[in-house]
Amino acid sequence: MSKPKGSKIKWILIILAIAVVLITGGSIAYLTGIGAVDSENKETVTVNIPSGSGASSIVEILDESGLVKNKTFAKIHARIGGYDTLQANSYLFNKSMTLPEMMDAINTGDFEYISKDKIIVREGLTIPEVAAAIAEEMPFSSEELIAKWADKNYLKELIDKYWFLTDSILSDDIMYPLEGYLYPETYFITEENPTMESVTEIMLDMMDSALSSRKSQIESSGFTVHEVLALSSVVEREASNVKEEMPKVAGVFINRMNKGMNLGSDVTVCYANGKTSLELTQSELNIDSKYNTRKYAGLPVGPICAVNGDAMDSVLDYEKSDYLFFFATQDGTIIYSKTNEEHDKVVKENKWY
Repeated sequence: MSKPKGSKIKWILIILAIAVVLITGGSIAYLTGIGAVDSENKETVTVNIPSGSGASSIVEILDESGLVKNKTFAKIHARIGGYDTLQANSYLFNKSMTLPEMMDAINTGDFEYISKDKIIVREGLTIPEVAAAIAEEMPFSSEELIAKWADKNYLKELIDKYWFLTDSILSDDIMYPLEGYLYPETYFITEENPTMESVTEIMLDMMDSALSSRKSQIESSGFTVHEVLALSSVVEREASNVKEEMPKVAGVFINRMNKGMNLGSDVTVCYANGKTSLELTQSELNIDSKYNTRKYAGLPVGPICAVNGDAMDSVLDYEKSDYLFFFATQDGTIIYSKTNEEHDKVVKENKWY
């Protein structure tokens, strides 16, 4: 015997009511999840967004800064929000802002939320050059910065704070402990009275973001963070004029290490001698320094310049080949060779320094 018509309608209405409740509840949860963490808290939080950051990675950065109420809903919003012009910079947010407000500011590069004093640190710079770039805009000298960055007590504080800094930087063989760890980027400093410590930690925060997004790749690479930065810095200096060649150059160095060969990189010898010119005397080539990859096997004892994500990626996703040598011509072209004989011929025909 069939149920009365009224009973069927009753069940349909019940199901519809439940659906409405679920949809309404879900919508409320979603809107709450992307809302402000604390609508009363106006305290400024500086957020550094590295170049190449996608919407999902930006949510992670905002979450680490305590600016995300519900990361699951935040990531859903980031995925469907149409954020396709995200702009790297240092932003000033606070916990009273909603996720859409912050994402919109990053997507448009809204000047209202960008910190104002600008420091430009380019990839490939050494610590003295980084210190000089900062000192041009800040109320302290490059000499003061370099001294601060060599202070063992301060370095130990930083090691305790940042997962990627280890006692490797405290080695007596290291020329500049934070070489390679201060991320190259354009920084907008918001503090009224910035200190050496605050500027240093803004740059280390940016490096934290860059390394954290590559942490699983680093762990599976067989290299430590220190080694990744060291090799990345050599690749940066060797192929700075031809960025697209970086993965191939990295592959050559890895091939040499796998065969037990010295890296034999002149840029490491230049660094050991405090020189930028590739013109080296025999005594300079033979300098007794753990940076000298002609004299000592393996990687240099530490990074030799500032590196960005591109240089790291060239090492973590290097191009496989059979090449063991390369030579950069005066116009920047890189010629690769498989044997020492081939390489000697290339050098003889193309050496320009």
